[in-house]
Amino acid sequence: MSRIEPIIVPDSAAPAGHYSAGVRHGGLVYVSGQLGVRPDGSHTADRPFEEQVRTALANVLRVLAAAGLGPEDLVKVTAYIVGVGNWPRFNAIYADVMGAAKPARAVVPVPELHYGYLIEIDAIAACRDDAL
Repeated sequence: MSRIEPIIVPDSAAPAGHYSAGVRHGGLVYVSGQLGVRPDGSHTADRPFEEQVRTALANVLRVLAAAGLGPEDLVKVTAYIVGVGNWPRFNAIYADVMGAAKPARAVVPVPELHYGYLIEIDAIAACRDDAL
């Protein structure tokens, strides 16, 4: 049986709760829900939606990079957004950041998120042979 290995993300804010930013297990990396928290731990909850999206996506990519992966390795992304009206703006930023990567995805409208954020993103990525 393979071990569950926490992903350590250098130069990033430590998780605010009892969880890892990401874990590797069985050839997959699971990225915990990422808010728009900057690497220094400061929040973007009071900033525009677009800035929150870019920061949350950057955090997802930061966890992947710490695992030796990139957006092309993503298998599934789930975005939780406050306000279904934010969906088109999310989609445009997501497409810009992800480029050619098109993992399976769900966008889930929710009534509210922790700390007053408007977006939270989690993900699953497949490890490449050279990233195991």
